[in-house]
Amino acid sequence: MAEITPVTEWPEWHDNPDGGDPLTQNFTAAYDKGDLCWMLVCTILCWQITPAIGFLYAGMHRRKAALTMVLQSLFCSCACGIQYWVYGYSLYEARTTNPILGDLSLAGFKNVLAQPSQANADIPDILYAAFGFTFVSATAMILAGAMLERGRLWPSMVFLLCWTTFVYYVLAYWEWNPSGWLYKLGVYDFAGSGPVHIASGFSALAWSMMLGPRINDKSSTATDRRSRLAHYKPHSPLLMCIGTCFIWFGWFAFNGGSSANLTIRSIYVVVNTNLAACGGGIGWVLLDYAYKRKFSLVGFCSGIIAGLVGITPAAGYVPVFVAALVGLITATCCYFTVRYKYLLSVDDGLDIFAIHGVGGFVGDILTGLFAAQFVPALDGVSGASYAGGWWNHHWKQLGLQLAGATTCAAWSFFVSCLLLFVINKIPGLHLRASEESEVRGLDAKYLDDIDYEESYFGNDCMISESGPTPRTRTAPASDEETKKE
Repeated sequence: MAEITPVTEWPEWHDNPDGGDPLTQNFTAAYDKGDLCWMLVCTILCWQITPAIGFLYAGMHRRKAALTMVLQSLFCSCACGIQYWVYGYSLYEARTTNPILGDLSLAGFKNVLAQPSQANADIPDILYAAFGFTFVSATAMILAGAMLERGRLWPSMVFLLCWTTFVYYVLAYWEWNPSGWLYKLGVYDFAGSGPVHIASGFSALAWSMMLGPRINDKSSTATDRRSRLAHYKPHSPLLMCIGTCFIWFGWFAFNGGSSANLTIRSIYVVVNTNLAACGGGIGWVLLDYAYKRKFSLVGFCSGIIAGLVGITPAAGYVPVFVAALVGLITATCCYFTVRYKYLLSVDDGLDIFAIHGVGGFVGDILTGLFAAQFVPALDGVSGASYAGGWWNHHWKQLGLQLAGATTCAAWSFFVSCLLLFVINKIPGLHLRASEESEVRGLDAKYLDDIDYEESYFGNDCMISESGPTPRTRTAPASDEETKKE
């Protein structure tokens, strides 16, 4: 049997992309076991963010369309995982030199094994690839909520796969690949504000605009049913809170693992993440109380998530004593966006644009303001390579952050509009569900697990100035009517 020797020096990637011969070389010897363990655990914890978003959205939906969101979370986990393996990872992590997009040199995870990753030489390619999958599936699921009770399921699935190809992977290459033009420009985005939050938020705005408002069950005329925005209470605040708690739990790994190794900086990032969520939750619920004189579980969950969104680009750059402030400022901006969203006349009932789009944009700007040179240096290798932001009198950084956020927002919105327009014109892929399907509920339309009468006669309540008003029970549509779509 051939002697197995530990790797002491990696060959050039183009000479041997896999890193060597595993039959004669010990690849693991070259890596720190603590880094490997940290990143693998973060990958596992990050994975559950996608179904947790499904639980959050299911709780916020009306009962008749809640389980469709759980189905979407499983779809994003499975279909985006296959897509990521086939070509997605290669599109944003290929070792190319152009500033726009990668190639297919890593398609099917070919050449993805033991070589040091581009993100950090302390972990191998295969581990960083595993970690990256959890990001794309969670991002797609954030966006999936924009179909909100009136989008058809099959076209939404087609759109999500097209969107990850032409929006997510493009922006991820720009910001995270060493050859990407935003990376070279010097934009700070620690864990994905641009490709994750800004992209999903502004794309959700485009999707909501293209779908139009939900049917208003309380309106008596056909015109009002389509034109007046409907606002409904969550059917399950408990499920909504459970989803939020699991998202918060997973976000420690989402941000903490973005350091791509285990150092004091990684721990610092986790602390920043928690404080921002705390600041966001407290800020939003107090604003709710100031206006309504009541506390709100929806507000608490929204504020926590807004805080997590705001700290995502900043977690590895800002001092710990401003983390709660970042969460508070982000939640405040998101709160007033939600409060005055009616000015846009867009039915974004889950507030994806307000919390992720606006929150991500604000987080990018706050990163430029509060980034401190000493925080990245906590990884033990960066030293003075980061100039910081206004905290260190590096005035240019705020302009770079604003340029990066605006670029991601514009690309996401306009490419999403184009994709939605084209998909809607394809026979059989029109975006909007029929009125019969929407009234019955998407669960009854698409899921075999639903008892029809229980779904149709669920206790959904509409929010009105005089308080919740029970929906009027009407006769269900006939089988022939429900087939029309």
